[in-house]
Amino acid sequence: MNADLEHTTSTSYSPLPDADNHRHPSSSTSRRPITLLSGIFLSMLFFSSLIALILNQHNQPHLDDSRNKESSRAIPVSRGPPQGVSEKSNVELASSDVEDIYPWTNAMLSWQRTGFHFQPPKNWMNDPNGPLYHMGCYHLFYQYNPDAAVWGNITWGHAISKDLINWFHLPFAMVPDQWYDINGVWTGSATILPDGRIVMLYTGDTNEEVQVQNLAYPANLSDPLLLDWIKYPGNPVLVPPPGIGNKDFRDPTTAWLGPNGKWRVALGSKVNKTGITLVYETTDFTSYELLENLMHAVPGTGMWECVDFYPVSTTESNGLDTSVNGPGIKHVLKSSLDDDKHDYYALGTYDPISSKWTPDDPELDVGIGLRLDYGKYYASKTFYDQNTQRRLLWGWIGETDSEAADILKGWSSVQTIPREVVFDKKTGTNVLQWPIKEVEKLRSKVTVYQKVVLEPGSLVPLDVGLATQLDIIATFEMDKEAVKTSVEADVGYNCTTSGGASSRGAFGPFGLVVLADEKLTEQTPIYFYIAKGSDGVAQTHFCADQSKSSLAPDVTKVIYGSSVPVLHEENFSMRLLVDHSIVESFGQGGRTVITSRVYPTKAIYSAAKVFLFNNATGVTVTANVNVWNMDSAHIDYFPFLNLER
Repeated sequence: MNADLEHTTSTSYSPLPDADNHRHPSSSTSRRPITLLSGIFLSMLFFSSLIALILNQHNQPHLDDSRNKESSRAIPVSRGPPQGVSEKSNVELASSDVEDIYPWTNAMLSWQRTGFHFQPPKNWMNDPNGPLYHMGCYHLFYQYNPDAAVWGNITWGHAISKDLINWFHLPFAMVPDQWYDINGVWTGSATILPDGRIVMLYTGDTNEEVQVQNLAYPANLSDPLLLDWIKYPGNPVLVPPPGIGNKDFRDPTTAWLGPNGKWRVALGSKVNKTGITLVYETTDFTSYELLENLMHAVPGTGMWECVDFYPVSTTESNGLDTSVNGPGIKHVLKSSLDDDKHDYYALGTYDPISSKWTPDDPELDVGIGLRLDYGKYYASKTFYDQNTQRRLLWGWIGETDSEAADILKGWSSVQTIPREVVFDKKTGTNVLQWPIKEVEKLRSKVTVYQKVVLEPGSLVPLDVGLATQLDIIATFEMDKEAVKTSVEADVGYNCTTSGGASSRGAFGPFGLVVLADEKLTEQTPIYFYIAKGSDGVAQTHFCADQSKSSLAPDVTKVIYGSSVPVLHEENFSMRLLVDHSIVESFGQGGRTVITSRVYPTKAIYSAAKVFLFNNATGVTVTANVNVWNMDSAHIDYFPFLNLER
């Protein structure tokens, strides 16, 4: 047994609510009550209003120029760890020499707001919570600070959509108003029961800053907007068990049915430096039994947050309900590691009798192997879309600029475009992530480039018009025999330490440059690099270079990436979703994914350009590229609710 698991303490938390001071009626929010009749009326108006409003352009907030003249510091303040959750500030800037923020203009900051990614109108957002499909509508809940563009006062924001792209903001689903969540309504997951009831389990931070699990459910299941939520009067339903720290017990998963007919729920935790997944059983979601076996544990990985657990089919292309198990199925176990702020996953086998999960490859175990995304990406959450039989993935994309700049612009963070997740039948070792097909409805003008020959050292501008909202699909062909017969070795290549796109090798880098100005003083290259080891085996790397993405000093400028499998019969392929300050890059059909946050000062609006490039020294590459300009999504307040604007 792992040493961390042998030396656990036997203490446990006993909640001590003050009936007079902390037990308030279990209301969902502090907003004005909405009667059942008005709720039904608003729900009917939703469907007719959506079609008309979806045609409008996404309204961008206007910034007050006077705010930009304020003198602010770039050195971040730590937010989150004192309360027992992961760091929410860009602490990478703390180690830099930058003290003052760049003199951002109103135009620069306004440009950073995205056109087709989900984000609230203002203030702070982090983890996606409890996504679900109900009565023809998709629901997204998310961690939100209604008061500022920094983490704190965490409330559940709520938005609704018919297509996962165009959204309406709804009133808050839950606010921190009970002793068991007064310091934050934190991350949770939804479970849809066979009879259609919806169960929402979430972590609350108590008046004593102890992490407990709570139950909530819709007040009216016949309301497609799910406007009102009831917190179970007997909350909390789970408290930290013996041996688990009061701040190391959070983020319940979607429940699944065990072979005994009982529901099972997993939570993340740790024992010393060993990351673990606990599993509880329940029949009614109000009383629980902790199973004796840990689902899984990985030494040295630290606290596991936002655990996700779901099946994938090895034979079919559709997604699966979380309770499905049997032949032709593998299970994904994913954890967000508090220690390094990355999302790791592994494929494996789940034994429902022992409730233990075993990785297919111990060297690619959770926390030491594959990542869902090799860029700025955290706290991801999947759900089963029973409407289209897809497993869909959300992820939180934080900022990598200074907190002071976020306060100036009045908002922080976006969500990724939802991604469909399937098992990679060709490799058998990973999942594939791909943007949902609905985003293609935003495509407008297409520009096509065929058989563009890129000799060593080539840089070719692409005339695509306004280059700040794009969907790009590119393939690259090269003489793989030349790579095979080459004797040149490039031992130990790594995207992060390679020197970026300007570092030349025989077979890379080659790819696309986005969000670049005409003189390339600012640029964000996304590229492949083929490196041969001393054993003669070639390995392909997929990288995103932000080292020259901005002239501003108060932003994090790193090089992201990892290796990506490229099979013998495949060309090199990438897809990029460019949306102002975010670039989502998908290599080889989504085997390796990188999300970048970019804050240019020159390469904005009409000054942003796109280039093809080949900086390899020993091979010519032929490129085929389709570039679509993207319309903005419609993201606005739901009509007739008189919400704050």
